[in-house]
Amino acid sequence: MAENFAVSLENVSVSYGENEVLKNFNLNIKSGEFVTLLGPSGCGKTTILKLIGGFTNAGSGKIYLSSKNVTNLPPHKREVNTVFQNYALFNHLNVFENIAFGPRVKKRKEKEINYIVKNMLKLVSLSGFEERSVESLSGGQQQRVAIARALANEPKVLLLDEPLAALDLKLRKDMQTELKNIQKKMGITFVFVTHDQEEALSMANTVVVMDGGKIQQVGSPTDIYNEPKNAFVANFIGESNILDGTMIDDYTVRFAGKKFRCLDFGFSKMEKVDVVIRPEDVKVVSKDEGDIFGIVTQVTFKGVHYEIIVDVNNFKWMIQSTKSEVVGSSIGLILGPDDIHIMKKSEHSGEYGDYTSFSDEMYEAFGARSGK
Repeated sequence: MAENFAVSLENVSVSYGENEVLKNFNLNIKSGEFVTLLGPSGCGKTTILKLIGGFTNAGSGKIYLSSKNVTNLPPHKREVNTVFQNYALFNHLNVFENIAFGPRVKKRKEKEINYIVKNMLKLVSLSGFEERSVESLSGGQQQRVAIARALANEPKVLLLDEPLAALDLKLRKDMQTELKNIQKKMGITFVFVTHDQEEALSMANTVVVMDGGKIQQVGSPTDIYNEPKNAFVANFIGESNILDGTMIDDYTVRFAGKKFRCLDFGFSKMEKVDVVIRPEDVKVVSKDEGDIFGIVTQVTFKGVHYEIIVDVNNFKWMIQSTKSEVVGSSIGLILGPDDIHIMKKSEHSGEYGDYTSFSDEMYEAFGARSGK
């Protein structure tokens, strides 16, 4: 049931023509949470935002806001506001009037409006900008005005649809910090949509990873990164080497032709599994000192580390190291029990984790962490 949640979607289905975007979808968001919906384009995350805001109708199922069934309510009757990627500011109004727009529609008294706008400007660090034209503001300042305007309506839930996508990298990181601080001060439930993994991990209390209209995993950023549920999550959240393995027994797994100790248990004996190893967890040593060895096929300098592709028995691993290696050389690799994560086989097994075809160009073109 929808009790004690700021937002609840129960068995919601949405179709656009013959394209079924969501089917019997369920999601509960606690009051005061900063939740990020994360996934590739077309996974359904923006549709969920539109459902909560009332901009899209559910074909079936129910939508609750603070235990109130709002499934059939229009947007203006929901205690929700949205910040869009393009800001949607009123260019004919100055900063003050943009922020005051919502309270004026609600027929608040002028004294109250002045108080609200003043507080909102202070919250988003724009005090003194009241008379400025919004067209004269930078992208980051316009974004702050859009957030202030949304918060001036005192929503219980603020929806943010990739609001930082149009900003340059440094400004985007600054605004990430600002949004986190604003959410903490206001205590309002934030539902943030992004396809940027780093953005999701750095901002949210809870991350909802989606693909194909389905939730793949819900958890804290730490859990999502360190304990992915399947190959899709492991691949989408950061870089991952994902290998075929066999659980010999509790705490013992075989992969890459060797037995390794791990921290996982509860699998069947000789069960086929996916083995996840993060590139930063692999230790590089001389060939003779390694648990396994491989041949370096590619080295790319990334500023804080080198990205090294290593061929181990015709499977390409990615390794991140502060020390460069020579292409064509043989190196040893060492793995400790806590460097190895075991996942059950899933529909995504075999799709990711081999960096045979990896290149920066592919990464930029597809926005994915796939090596296939």
